[in-house]
Amino acid sequence: MARNFFNDLEKILYQKDIFQKIHDFKNFYDDFKANKCDFDHTRKAIICENSQVKILHPMKIRRPKEANSILSLAKILHSVAHIEYSAINLALDASYRFKNLPLKFYQDWLEVADEEIKHFLLLENALNELGFKYGDFHAHDNLEKALFLTKDNLAHRMGIVHRGLEAKGLDANPFVLEKLNTANHPIKSLFNEIFTIILNDEIKHVSKGDFWWNYAKKEHDNYLDLCAEYKEFNLLGKIYNKKARIQAGFKESELQELESFYNKK
Repeated sequence: MARNFFNDLEKILYQKDIFQKIHDFKNFYDDFKANKCDFDHTRKAIICENSQVKILHPMKIRRPKEANSILSLAKILHSVAHIEYSAINLALDASYRFKNLPLKFYQDWLEVADEEIKHFLLLENALNELGFKYGDFHAHDNLEKALFLTKDNLAHRMGIVHRGLEAKGLDANPFVLEKLNTANHPIKSLFNEIFTIILNDEIKHVSKGDFWWNYAKKEHDNYLDLCAEYKEFNLLGKIYNKKARIQAGFKESELQELESFYNKK
């Protein structure tokens, strides 16, 4: 019996039990890859609060400068795990929310969701090794806000979230890894492996965002105009990962324009 693609994806997206969500997605994704899904593009998407952690304003979250204790190390890992868990929901939401698109769109974002799950589980396992779990600390909801603000516009979702905020993750990756490597704990031997996996996969994710931003945007749309419209989100790290961004589809001239744009703010 064929699955109802959007109906089943909605249940997975809003499942509150994290590990049930992952289990259900794996079964769903296997069926999707086996062409066992029917697409009812007339089904309307809903949007619900979907956080699994206690939310604080970003300015109220104290970020450790060094991983000089088990608690500090756990807080840094938790902040990255939160980003990866939010990214699972963002990829699922893109697959669920936007209708009447080529099959490649749904293939791309379900693949991204699958890889974000892999990242989350790597980080959750590291947290468990330290005696913690996802949900033990506060987090911010910037990615969830971006999801809500772009829910009605495919070009904006692709440009702000998957080409913008995910690319900012490329910028942050080496600096977070450097901070984690200040730890004096046996678990630090895992960090280079985990963060290399995340970086390589996220380059592909940003590349997908770049592809679908170009697919969805209008001929006259300009990326800097989009950045200005969503000025609450800074889409370029103070020191950006030029090599990774170019691999993901950014042009060097565009990076210079973005640098100039955000340095004026």
